[in-house]
Amino acid sequence: MREIIIGGCPVGPSHSPLVIAEIGINHEGSYEKAIQMVNDAYNAGCKCVKVQTHVIEDEMVPNNVIPGNAQESIWDIMKRCALTEEEERNIKEYAESKGMIFLSTPFSRTAAIRLEKLGVDAYKIGSGECNNYPLVEHIAQYKKPVILSTGMNNIASVGKAVNILRRYNVPFALLHCTSMYPTPYNNVRLGALQDLAEAFPDAVLGLSDHSLSIYPCLGAVSLGASILERHFTSDKSWPGPDIPISMDTNELKQLVEGSRIIHEALGGKKEILKEEQPTIDFAYACVVAIDDIMAGDVISMNNIWVKRPGTGEIKAEKFESILGKKALLDIRKDEQIKWCQLDG
Repeated sequence: MREIIIGGCPVGPSHSPLVIAEIGINHEGSYEKAIQMVNDAYNAGCKCVKVQTHVIEDEMVPNNVIPGNAQESIWDIMKRCALTEEEERNIKEYAESKGMIFLSTPFSRTAAIRLEKLGVDAYKIGSGECNNYPLVEHIAQYKKPVILSTGMNNIASVGKAVNILRRYNVPFALLHCTSMYPTPYNNVRLGALQDLAEAFPDAVLGLSDHSLSIYPCLGAVSLGASILERHFTSDKSWPGPDIPISMDTNELKQLVEGSRIIHEALGGKKEILKEEQPTIDFAYACVVAIDDIMAGDVISMNNIWVKRPGTGEIKAEKFESILGKKALLDIRKDEQIKWCQLDG
């Protein structure tokens, strides 16, 4: 079975999905908010929190490009929201002190170097960097597990990144993603998980979702998703471009519990379980006499029918097979009929 290990936690089809609470930049540059979100994610039962590492001068040139979900330039947003190396170290240490996995997405080579210095257990590469092959290769050289989001990329461009990871023998997961904020449900396209499974059979699969509810993530579990990532906030009234697509603490708790339950319910075959026997005993119907039957009487619709409980010898499925037989013994009304009471 496909599997990667992140911070001692096995991730793959044999395990309950790893839910990643994407704090991202929802802290708006506030260390205190980031710590609050770690606490709230922990209290929701989440094992993994993720931030974003922005070293803006190495990440982009000054620009006035305004994202579709914002009112200001990406330069101004990231300049305001970037955490310092010390803040990221403290957040990592705090999360790990609670037994959680700390992840971050590096958006530049300098950011990746910082995270390696901090000793992260794995790397998350965002959709925008999926085809940034120089950065993918730089990260791959660390030989640590990589979770790669694939929004805005097709199978061919994802394949180039995957080939780099394979070349460095890096364990990896691929997250299907639609880079629309929010993502309309008809554009989530959970069917892409099957495309990724067929194209990359050695990949752990997951979903990074930007829709307005946890339902697509829950649905993805039944299609093989082992990692579920959604933006997270402690308070939906906080400012920030990603807040409208973020889940709160209650939704995160539901996602953790729901994904675990759905995973537990997967698999199996259509067969009768031995644990169903107590129910069989009262729920099945068996052949019974609906009138007194004397020895020599012919068994017919007039003197037998099927009734509960299911503790008799002749179950309802055998009803027609005994019609026309003769009774060898007297049978009383409401008595469950036995094979030894019938001829032939």
